[in-house]
Order: sequence, then structure tokens, then C-alpha cells
Amino acid sequence: MANKSKFKNILVIEDNHAILDVITLVLQSEAYKVAGLNKSVDMMKHIDDFKPDLMILDIMLPDGDGRELLGQLRNNQKTANIPVLMISAKYTSETIQQNTTYKPNGFLAKPFDIDDLLDKIEGILAGKTY
Repeated sequence: MANKSKFKNILVIEDNHAILDVITLVLQSEAYKVAGLNKSVDMMKHIDDFKPDLMILDIMLPDGDGRELLGQLRNNQKTANIPVLMISAKYTSETIQQNTTYKPNGFLAKPFDIDDLLDKIEGILAGKTY
């Protein structure tokens, strides 16, 4: 029986299919298990089913704002401790820090470098914040 704790589950919520595909392929190649959503509507159900170790959350979604979703996660006992890496083409880490009640564990501006993405994910899973 393989050591199951080695594989981390990552839930990605990103409405751009190309970006979602790239993130999914890259993470799968690094032996992460990935579930991708292109909108936030069933987020809590997916979290219940998939039990992510980390979430990658786009800020601008067709049916929601990633910052509000982060608030929902942090206000729910079951999801309060799931680490979140936020991504955005429009915002910077400075604007996120200023305009957000809840701080993500990390932030990455799009377009991003794949190595940066992987470094941040590894760091966040190890308990770091960026």
C-alpha cells in the first residue's frame, strides 16, 4: 500500500481554461492530486468531497470574488485551516494585503512562472506564508 500522505490534494478554482489546464498538468507532473473548477458555485461541496490540502483561488471568477470566497473558507470551521494561494492578473500582492479582510497564505500575480508556483505551493504546504 502506497503512503497516501505523500500525495497532496490541490483544488484549483480558475475560470480561464488554459491556465487551469496548465496548473493541473504541472501539479500532476509533480505528483499532486488536482481537482479543477472554473467557477465557485459548488466550492464547499468539492472541498467536502476532495479534502484539499491546499487551494489555488483566482480572484476574478465569473460567479464570485476570490476574496469573498476566502472569507467563506476562513469563517467555516471545517475549512478555516485550508491554506490558500491566490492568483490574479488584475491585483498585486500589495492590493490584496490592503483590501482584504482575510489574508491568503500566498499570492501570485498572473502571468506567473511555473517554478514560482511550485515553490509557493511547497512553501505553503510546509507552513510558510508569502
